[in-house]
Amino acid sequence: MKVHEYQAKEIFKRGGIPVPVSYVAETPEEAQRAAKKINKSVALKSQVLVGGRGKAGGIKFANNPSKAYQLAKFLLGTQIRGEKVEKILVEEKIDIQSEFYISVAVDRSSKKPLIMASIEGGVNIEDVAMKTPEKIFKFHVEPLEEFLPYQSREIARKTGVPNNLISKMGGIIWKLYQIFVKYDAYLAEINPLVLTSEGLIAADAKLDMDDDALYRHQDLIQLRKEPRDEFAYVKLDGDIAVIGNGAGLTLSGMDLLKLYGGNPATFLDIGGGASQENISRALNLVISNLNVKVIFLNVLGGITRADDVANGVITVIEESERQIPLVIRLTGTNEKEGQRILTEAGIRFEISMEDAARKAVEICNNMK
Repeated sequence: MKVHEYQAKEIFKRGGIPVPVSYVAETPEEAQRAAKKINKSVALKSQVLVGGRGKAGGIKFANNPSKAYQLAKFLLGTQIRGEKVEKILVEEKIDIQSEFYISVAVDRSSKKPLIMASIEGGVNIEDVAMKTPEKIFKFHVEPLEEFLPYQSREIARKTGVPNNLISKMGGIIWKLYQIFVKYDAYLAEINPLVLTSEGLIAADAKLDMDDDALYRHQDLIQLRKEPRDEFAYVKLDGDIAVIGNGAGLTLSGMDLLKLYGGNPATFLDIGGGASQENISRALNLVISNLNVKVIFLNVLGGITRADDVANGVITVIEESERQIPLVIRLTGTNEKEGQRILTEAGIRFEISMEDAARKAVEICNNMK
């Protein structure tokens, strides 16, 4: 289960982590009233569950309530990488002196929680790991032992923060770990953790939790406004994006690409009951990955309907500024209707997964 930034910040605040003053708005009028309450310049942050919202224009700044109203009116209802903006977090604009990064995540290879901290915050941690790995300090927590405050201070010290911040940053690391454990999370992240004249503040918050543990957290279930079609997404180092409806089907598509000499750029499982909206969101997500040259959409319709898939594909093709070759394998529930929709739109499709994978590799190789 993923929660929005405003929900994660509420959880962090209850856990003792400082967060900016903010209010959630669902209308321009509410955004205007929130800006009046804050009584200073504000940031309007689109509440979506996809990354890169800043680069996609999902964060705006206003220096008065009237401007906040105008920007909220613009943002609400827009699409950020395939997800509709229904809420905005109106938050005090922070005077940032420095930015840091801290997170706690499940490290599947070591089967232990992994704490990462860096003096390079506010950017993709993957970029830091690639370009300046020495700026990230990693610490594996022994899950059967108590994680003590002195250990969190040692982590802060080894990141290279100024001495006067070691205790404060260490305290936030310790509290973030307690939240991670309490809420059965697989990721708890603050990026950036910012230094202001008032101290350290979590300028952003991310909390992803294990669905299988939700029975222990009835309060979190209430955070879901409605059931969501979510998907699993992993970035890889190839150039052919792989999207499938089911983990096994997605992995099979990746195996076929490798068999025919291709290199997957993504693992993206849209799930067994993906909607038209989810298809669009998944396609927009991989299109935003600049390494992707070809998209291999592999759908065997069961609960997922082929006509929903076809309509989602057409929506993205019509609206996307970046045109990427798309190879579709489409069969299953409502396949004749879905294939008819694609045919009338002039979009080719395959029935065989093998043929589609081979075609994707062929197109990618011709582009090199």
